[in-house]
Amino acid sequence: MTQAVDFPSHRESAPAIHAHDFVQVVYVQDGRHCLRVEDRDWQLTTGDAIVIAPGTVIATHHAHTDPDTTKWVVLFSADAVNPTTPLLAFWRAHPLLASFARTGRGAHRFTIPREDRPTWHAHLTGLRAELQRRRDGYADAVRAHLTLLLIQLSRLNLDMPFDLDRDYLLAAVFHTIDARYHEPISLKDIAVAVTQSPGHLATIVKQRTGRTVGQWITERRMREARRLLADTDRPIGEIATRIGYHDPGYFTRRFQAEHQITPQAWRHAGRKSP
Repeated sequence: MTQAVDFPSHRESAPAIHAHDFVQVVYVQDGRHCLRVEDRDWQLTTGDAIVIAPGTVIATHHAHTDPDTTKWVVLFSADAVNPTTPLLAFWRAHPLLASFARTGRGAHRFTIPREDRPTWHAHLTGLRAELQRRRDGYADAVRAHLTLLLIQLSRLNLDMPFDLDRDYLLAAVFHTIDARYHEPISLKDIAVAVTQSPGHLATIVKQRTGRTVGQWITERRMREARRLLADTDRPIGEIATRIGYHDPGYFTRRFQAEHQITPQAWRHAGRKSP
């Protein structure tokens, strides 16, 4: 899932305090913008951007945008770059995303070099146009724009809170989830697979990623569900079974809780005409 929207200064909406499961990038193309992430106020000016991790609390009632400011907001889920790559391999290919998942350090601020700003604007306007028009091949075009933006971010050498190639325990956890998400697995099953006690593993994963083992299992299942809904005509019950939910009704409730939309509506929205 990807969204890209530019906001003139007079458009401030959304709940006063909220959090979501997507990576969020806020970029100030021109002007000044202030927002509160967790307990910290961030002041952004022309060329500044902030990347906000999934699950981070944003207090929009503290947000303020100066008149005539233009800012962009891009939200995307991890599978937006490559929906077929296993979670562990995806994170290794895009280590920047590892920092986004750490709720304890939920925001990263940086400045886009002046010479790179026209390119940023071109990719952002391209993202918006592709998502609005949904012409043939738009998903590949969106993925290309988003990947190029991530590459530009990675070149800014942001501080990384952990490295999956060096953190063997996290690597083992994600490898196990990738291999067994279609089974009815739990924290206990993952703990046995990586030879840790459930309590210790729960603490380590939460501290290092900001999310629970159960949330990572759900994320992997929802990622596969979105792929199957978009790319196949499989019945909802069959999709539920393939991702580890033997009760289609429960799967539908979980999907709607994660996405605020039913699986059927997601499929329809992804295939609607421009």
